[in-house]
Amino acid sequence: MDKSKIGIVFGSLTPPEGLTAGAAQAERLGFGEVWFSEDCFFTGGLSGLTLLLAATERVPAGLGLASVVTRHPAVLAMELAGLARTYPGRVRATIGLGNGFWLQQMGLTPAKPLTAVTETLDVLRDLLAGQNVNRTTSAHHYGDIKLEFPPEQVPELWIGAVNEKALRAAGEKADGVLLSVLSGPTYVNWARGLVDEAGRDLPLTAFVLAAVDDDDQAARDAVRGAVGFFLKAESHTALVGQSPYAEDIRKRVAALAADEDLVVEDEWVDEFAVAGSPGKVRAQLRGLLDAGATSLGLWLFPPDQAETQLERIANEVLAG
Repeated sequence: MDKSKIGIVFGSLTPPEGLTAGAAQAERLGFGEVWFSEDCFFTGGLSGLTLLLAATERVPAGLGLASVVTRHPAVLAMELAGLARTYPGRVRATIGLGNGFWLQQMGLTPAKPLTAVTETLDVLRDLLAGQNVNRTTSAHHYGDIKLEFPPEQVPELWIGAVNEKALRAAGEKADGVLLSVLSGPTYVNWARGLVDEAGRDLPLTAFVLAAVDDDDQAARDAVRGAVGFFLKAESHTALVGQSPYAEDIRKRVAALAADEDLVVEDEWVDEFAVAGSPGKVRAQLRGLLDAGATSLGLWLFPPDQAETQLERIANEVLAG
């Protein structure tokens, strides 16, 4: 199996002091890319991305994703320019709205979420290209702003999208599209079709909750809690809506108390994660790639066995 199509995601599961060792190990084992997922309030996205870039020498490193409202885009452009100049050709930056609950906590929910994302992409392109930006968008004001040190090689600017309108917009405007965890084969195929309507043949990466164990049930149990957490958070979205289990999941989530955990069935784990023996995981990864993903970013479980999981996936899953 082609390791270049499989990447590793770091973020809330890894304390910041552990990022460099994990990224270096991933590159040494032959994984094709590394990603940093910014989750509030764990490790900041730009500091995390910087650590991944510093710890590696060749592989692309992506930020997935930076909310368009938690940082002013002019500041984000300034930070990305510094990284792109220092690590030319290796930086990917994904923007999007971000987790709705976290935005509510900070009072940052924009009136026009998708408009804010697409306008920010345009502004980032202009600033990183060295242009002067003087405009007011739906979410931000730019008063005669120009970067003093724009990069010679502009980093790839991706959009993180979940639902139909955002996927179509990403297909029209972005350099690549990032799909969230819970992206099962049916959803990936559906998303690929929407992105491809623009006819631009974009890269599409899906984040995947993953665990390898000789015992399929033990692997499922390793990711079950995370699957339940994200199903509760995303039950209203197309990630769940496009699955064959949507009706049952939505009914159960609606009946839960606010602090009650969702009971996750084995078949749900198999749909929304990649978990099992090396052979089973290999088949599931191939299924996601065949459905239309150009690469996959694996979130490894259990978190305290990430080093072992990296070794097993590289040597037992991808080598087969």
